[in-house]
Amino acid sequence: MAQEHAARFFKAVQHDEALKQKLKATTDPESFIKIAEGRGYQFTVAELENAIAKLSPEELAAVINPGIAPRRHIVPR
Repeated sequence: MAQEHAARFFKAVQHDEALKQKLKATTDPESFIKIAEGRGYQFTVAELENAIAKLSPEELAAVINPGIAPRRHIVPR
């Protein structure tokens, strides 16, 4: 269930500019989790990492680099 919370949280982030900016300013997973908890999403760091692993490169770029067009090369070449 918590894994689903993490996945739903990422979908919510893609549609909320203020939330994107707030997450962009975080520097550690615990801060990220606290922001999610404030929005009603409950999950652990491990569940967060699993949800991140399931995102496509474009979806991950939308969360990490909000406002930037989807990127094809997130990992340095």
